[in-house]
Amino acid sequence: MSDQQQEFENEYADLGATTQNAMDIAETSMDIVRQFVPDETLADRVRQKSVHSMGDIEFQHLIEFSGGDELGDDEDAPVRAGARAVLDEATIVTDITMSKAGITGRGHNCEKRKAIGNGAELAAETGMTRTAASVLELDKQGVYDGAIATIGNAPTAAFALADCIEDGTRPAAIVATPVGFVKAEESRQRIREVSEAYDVPAITNVGRRGGSGLAAALTNELIHVAKDVRTDEIHLELDAETRAADGRNR
Repeated sequence: MSDQQQEFENEYADLGATTQNAMDIAETSMDIVRQFVPDETLADRVRQKSVHSMGDIEFQHLIEFSGGDELGDDEDAPVRAGARAVLDEATIVTDITMSKAGITGRGHNCEKRKAIGNGAELAAETGMTRTAASVLELDKQGVYDGAIATIGNAPTAAFALADCIEDGTRPAAIVATPVGFVKAEESRQRIREVSEAYDVPAITNVGRRGGSGLAAALTNELIHVAKDVRTDEIHLELDAETRAADGRNR
């Protein structure tokens, strides 16, 4: 692999760039984003990615961080927890195929799984949605414990995961951005409530917008942070306040 190819792999795998032109576009795009979004904390990196993914500068104000890790419950906690899970090669479990497809396969050794397609019998017996039944079925198998749970489409999947957490399941981190007009906002609020109550780190958003593309992009940023830890560009032993004060985001 040439030095230039290695640079593509290291710096822009999360944006999908594999050619010089694509790299230039990716670099310019993120430079523009950083003109409008702070670049001081790990949480800021997630905000930047949300803006890049949604094409909306104001979306940075709709991202929420909840739960905590061993350093505390500052806004960087879910990013630290997610990056650690990537470094530990935790399973990444998405709600549907689209969310799974959007998560990069480069820069990590995590297994990617989707919930949808499991729990068909439970859905048929109870009338619940297939995604909710799928989450419950995988939870019975212990799949969500220690995993990164990514939900980009189905509010019912978020509600089901919240119930599982109340029953004792402990994902390493959650990215939940289900989209829509029916219970989507409420499902993300439910995730935030159990996140705070049981100290499960979570990244969510407020409002009706969201979607699988956003969920995948935010999960990719966890992978990118983990890559930067692996190459000693950043360290996870700092809380958000200290990181901002030291200027050690990157």
